[in-house]
Amino acid sequence: MVNYQEVEEQFIAKDPQQLHNLVPNIIELASDHTVWLFQGDMGAGKTTLIKSICKSMGVVDQVTSPTYSLVNEYRNSAGDVFYHFDFYRINNVAEALDIGCDEYFDSGNICLIEWPEKIESILPDQYYSIKIKIVNHENRLITVQKE
Repeated sequence: MVNYQEVEEQFIAKDPQQLHNLVPNIIELASDHTVWLFQGDMGAGKTTLIKSICKSMGVVDQVTSPTYSLVNEYRNSAGDVFYHFDFYRINNVAEALDIGCDEYFDSGNICLIEWPEKIESILPDQYYSIKIKIVNHENRLITVQKE
């Protein structure tokens, strides 16, 4: 039996600056979870949020969506490694396994994963879920949950 405390918080962001202002809360709620799942429709702001998170964590590399490479590696000024995945274009779980995603997930480094529903069957048992819902043209509802 898995013993964990499920924590859920919700935030509303009305613009990119307000989204950036929420990042410290989002980071704090993650505590020691290293696998972070970002879910939301195309254009909801997943990559924008990841860029803000990386900036807040001191990442010195340029943060871009790894849509075609599947994974990007970033480092912060302290030398910590972050992995950014985008599984939107994969056709099956085998493609994710071919790049060794399970080894990345077990590395102890923070893994920021866009489109995790494409690889749901191979996700670790514990992760931090960030769901972004488009409320209207300006507003986003962000729900964070540790599982």
